[in-house]
Amino acid sequence: MQKRQFITMLSGAMLTGVSGLARAQGAATPGVTDREIKIGQTLPLSGPAAGYGAVGKAMSAWFDLVNAEGGVNGRQLKLVFGDDGFSPPKTLEQVRRLVEREQVAFLAAQIGSSPPLATRSYLNNAKVPQLFVVSGATTWLDDAAKFPWSMGWLPLYTDEGRALAKHILQTRPNAKVAMFYQNDDAGKDVLRGVKEGLAAAGKQLVREDSHEVSDPTVDSQIVSMQASGADVLVAWGSPKATLQSLRKAHDIGWKPAIYINPSASSVPAVLTPVGLDKVKGVMSAAFLKDPSDPTWKDDPGTLAWNAFMDKYNKGAAKEYLAVLGASVGQTVVQLLKQCGNDLSRENIMRQTRRLDMELPMMLPGLRIKTSDARPHPIPDMRIQQFDGTSWKVMPS
Repeated sequence: MQKRQFITMLSGAMLTGVSGLARAQGAATPGVTDREIKIGQTLPLSGPAAGYGAVGKAMSAWFDLVNAEGGVNGRQLKLVFGDDGFSPPKTLEQVRRLVEREQVAFLAAQIGSSPPLATRSYLNNAKVPQLFVVSGATTWLDDAAKFPWSMGWLPLYTDEGRALAKHILQTRPNAKVAMFYQNDDAGKDVLRGVKEGLAAAGKQLVREDSHEVSDPTVDSQIVSMQASGADVLVAWGSPKATLQSLRKAHDIGWKPAIYINPSASSVPAVLTPVGLDKVKGVMSAAFLKDPSDPTWKDDPGTLAWNAFMDKYNKGAAKEYLAVLGASVGQTVVQLLKQCGNDLSRENIMRQTRRLDMELPMMLPGLRIKTSDARPHPIPDMRIQQFDGTSWKVMPS
């Protein structure tokens, strides 16, 4: 595949260098010069949730690709990280550094729900865009009018929870469902969605329990889930907690139908350490293609994504979080393309509500689409199941 072909296919959003254009509007924006756009990101590069750091690394690699092709309107993209360890107080500390010291133009793809939420008021008061937060917490949409400078990116967690409940009821009408969730806004939203979905059919959870990201182990919660008599387990947590949940369920001989967090569905990082034979049949909601799935081995978007990884993110696992990072990076590039040379923060926010694009690594039929009425990029998901080798999208 020609280099130019795969770059165009992947981004659909890239601008090559344009010289000699007036950039007066952009020049007034902190972090924007004639040659550079500085973007901030907070994420856990250390601590128990450090696995999520793969998102930022892939996004940075995508910007390297964009820069190699001339940048956006001749400007290079510079991503400045702030390691928050997935701790909200540290997130606020890092965001203040990025805004006040590093002078970034905006924040993009902050990781998690609680950490970015700890910075939302600060960023809105400062009128600094907080874009494409890697979270599906309902508050990013429900409170959009109150916090107009903030925007999520993932499908809403409540929608994910309702989708899981719908699938459970369709496939196991008499299921006894237990839910084990991360004790933050994200986990609570998924819990609410599952409860609402079950309640519509007159069902309720037989047990619910939570865990903290910092918990060293979740073994006791899994034992309690088993004791409840549940035959379906929704285990929604970090990659570390999910790995531990799957391993413990197998070790105690408990074999419920299991649904896990899509952000913790990595074959190399989560499922392989547990043992692929031990997790066959596990399910998850999804909106991105799994590059390890043979279904997509000849897919043009997947081939191009693999080429990108081989050149710009060499050595990184070719899994969900890397797909996620590159996909958010493509969204940022499309946004900046639409801004043209008006890189004022006001126009950046205006263009976030004018997105209409396909991403090469999104599942067929899904697309990013925003408007003033619904400023949230991804509305739909599909259910997928692990067959012992790779993830397979199930019939809807």
